[in-house]
Amino acid sequence: MIGLGTMGRNFLLNVAEQGFTSVGFDIDAAKRGILHSEADGLPIDTANDLAEFVSKLAAPRSIMLLVPAGPIVDSVINDLLPHLSPGDLVIDGGNSFYLDTERREMLLNERGFEFLGVGVSGGEEGARRGASIMIGGSADVYERVRPIFEAASAKVNGEPCAAHVGSGSAGHFVKMVHNGIEYGMMQLIAETYDYMRRVLRMQNTELHRTFGEWNGGELSSFLIEITSIVLKKIDAETARPLVELILDTAGQKGTGKWTSQAAMDLGVPVPTIDSAVTMRQVSARRELRHQISARYDDIHATADLSRSRTSINELKDALYAAFVMTYVQGMSMLQAASAERNYGLDMVEIAKIWRGGCIIRSRLLETIREAYAANPGIDTLLLDDRFAAILLSRSRSLRKAVISFNENAVPSACMSSALAYFDAFRSATLPANLIQAQRDHFGAHTYQRIDKEGTFHTEDWDS
Repeated sequence: MIGLGTMGRNFLLNVAEQGFTSVGFDIDAAKRGILHSEADGLPIDTANDLAEFVSKLAAPRSIMLLVPAGPIVDSVINDLLPHLSPGDLVIDGGNSFYLDTERREMLLNERGFEFLGVGVSGGEEGARRGASIMIGGSADVYERVRPIFEAASAKVNGEPCAAHVGSGSAGHFVKMVHNGIEYGMMQLIAETYDYMRRVLRMQNTELHRTFGEWNGGELSSFLIEITSIVLKKIDAETARPLVELILDTAGQKGTGKWTSQAAMDLGVPVPTIDSAVTMRQVSARRELRHQISARYDDIHATADLSRSRTSINELKDALYAAFVMTYVQGMSMLQAASAERNYGLDMVEIAKIWRGGCIIRSRLLETIREAYAANPGIDTLLLDDRFAAILLSRSRSLRKAVISFNENAVPSACMSSALAYFDAFRSATLPANLIQAQRDHFGAHTYQRIDKEGTFHTEDWDS
């Protein structure tokens, strides 16, 4: 393992606890020291430099990198190259951009080395106790390290949450879409929380209890669970709920933005994920928001809070339906990428390994797994009977919630986009005919007709 920060060190400790002998390296001697102190008799060694590190590994070597995505990965690989032998395997376990993964695979393969791009989800706890691991690249090469990854992964019903998901950069692409779904789900929860505070006037104790109750039902998921936990936390210094003291500017590392960009390239709509990325960008403009708020504060002052209220049960159903829409968008994107990039993605396997260890794990993923197992070639989960039943029974609550958000001037970019996505796809006709007419008028872009075959252009729109 190269990179002994929080993720690398904990993953290595996890691997060692499964009985695999390993060697760790980091240019920071202090991090090597922390690993030594935490190893406590486990079969882990360290090295002071790359030459010593490589010499301690039996050929053909398997070397995993858990370093920050971007130029640092390239730097480490370049430093490794002089020390490698033909057949050695380099594994990038960071949040790398999938096109960078393709470039690195080509570079190493041309020199006689193997490469795997691996997505790892679950944070520090997942790295230490069992993560969801998405492996891309050659299936034959993965077999060399499959026992290690399966042992170090989370388990659901005894099944490891680690799998070869597809060729080339598939592992990092799947992880990127996972993170996009994560963005959407987090923003949906935040919007729900905001409505509960502003409109339903719920206090933190009640909020904590409600999310805890929701986690015991169909909304059961890691993100709902930790929402309940963070809402319960009291700041020792002020005796106030800690969440109320946290600045309302959400950070991002770029994977959500990558998902939106890749979806646009594929021509796949993911409006809930797009909206989540946008809202993080809006949150970062805190000073500007305060200036605008002062200018338009009367909008909030005149909102009639008694006019439109959604009950807790309706809000729960709305959130569940919006979660479904977010998964649907992400899975549709994976299917499109698999076809265009020849990944050969196994949607059943992806849903299965996401059920444990990862940030977006939820009870709903078992339903997704069942849907793809029953019909692997289904165009969208919206056509599955299981999801149709969920949405037919809950879309009314989603619609009512969106109306209430809007009438009470509470922003609901993700909740609204989820409903709009559903409404658009359930519409047999859309007003795109008008758009095509406009395009033909100003740019002679042509159009097709519903009553005859062919491509048409109108010269005399004004006559």
